[in-house]
Amino acid sequence: MGGVAPATGITIDSAQAASALAWWLEMGVDVAVQDSPRDWLQPAPAKTPAKAANETVAAPNVAELSHQTLAELQDWLASSTQLPLASATAQRIMPVGPENAPIMLLSDAPTLEDFAAGRPIGGDAWTLTERMLAAIGIRPDEAYVAPLSCFYAPGQRLRDADLAECAEVARRHIALAKPRRLLLFGDAPARALLGKPLASARGHLHKIDGVPAVVTFHPRHLLKRTSDKALAWRDLLLLMEEHP
Repeated sequence: MGGVAPATGITIDSAQAASALAWWLEMGVDVAVQDSPRDWLQPAPAKTPAKAANETVAAPNVAELSHQTLAELQDWLASSTQLPLASATAQRIMPVGPENAPIMLLSDAPTLEDFAAGRPIGGDAWTLTERMLAAIGIRPDEAYVAPLSCFYAPGQRLRDADLAECAEVARRHIALAKPRRLLLFGDAPARALLGKPLASARGHLHKIDGVPAVVTFHPRHLLKRTSDKALAWRDLLLLMEEHP
């Protein structure tokens, strides 16, 4: 038997409801967060986006980044040799999900488990991600999920120059995907787009080219350090409190 996710009006089946409840229990949520329901996904009146004072702007340094549609950008990501960590041996992992999504997940660098799953977040980390999304009333297939770098390149690390290039691609990606909210998973997305490490960036609401954004721990981290799940829950609530 299905149900309706709290304050969203989205119908979810019994498996999704159980997943959301499991996440809430792991977070220690055993009472209502607030007394009255809130429609988190209700569109707000249009307003002029304003850049936060602490936003960083990467210099243009990635060739051919002039795409006008999300499909064009995805085709470029699937074939370009101008991307950070591109090499003859690096394996590409492409973004998944719909345009105009209620939320975009921008993930840290893919791992072998992600590559094996053929998606930006794979394995047990994706199972936990599904629970996190269900807890805020969003189905996994509604989320747009992308890696900061679309390459699985074992042993390679993103240099400062790579982060600047990744930030430029990510900003274009966000503009074309048109998500209503943005969740940055991990340290590298925080440093690339906000110029801050995860420890400094999380716990605050940011705006990235007008899109409300929050930084939190990558689900891989949460699987290893379960005590941080309560902090991640607070990050999710902070993001969903903001009406884009």
